[in-house]
Amino acid sequence: MFPAPSGAIKNRAGFTLLELLVVVGIIALLSGLVLGVGRHAIETGKIARAKGELVVLAAALEAYQRSYGDYPQTKDGNRFLQSLIGRRGPLGSLLDGRCLIEAAKFTTAAALDPFTNSTAVLIDPWDQPYVYAYKSQSPWTNSRFVLYSIGPDGVDSPTLLPGGFIDPSPAVNTDNLYANR
Repeated sequence: MFPAPSGAIKNRAGFTLLELLVVVGIIALLSGLVLGVGRHAIETGKIARAKGELVVLAAALEAYQRSYGDYPQTKDGNRFLQSLIGRRGPLGSLLDGRCLIEAAKFTTAAALDPFTNSTAVLIDPWDQPYVYAYKSQSPWTNSRFVLYSIGPDGVDSPTLLPGGFIDPSPAVNTDNLYANR
């Protein structure tokens, strides 16, 4: 082996700036992909949870209608919840009835206990109250109730069509999740 000539730079083990930039770029790209997929999975999970909760609430409303002869006649979120836990009759009268939902499986605004606080309302996975209405306008020709989540964007155009029917046509309502549609 020949000795290196004097003044020559010896080979050093290490990375060049270009190699480091390529590695950082690859790591940034992979991180972006993982975070994007993670956010999509979280959003898909929230949509599935909201749909499941709407199915349970709709079934509870049908049981309520069978027990009391009508659905709760309100558009108040707290009276809606009080009806489902057996505290209110169809016209809002106080009663001591059977609880139709497992209240502990649902989230309420400010984590209020609906059995001790009558202002509690059910909220969806995006921390917005579920929207419920039945016979809240005159005339109400819809034979069913209106129940939905305003969805991921948190924006809603809540105007009901005449007769108490849902108006899904506004662009802000495209991500709403409906119980009985």
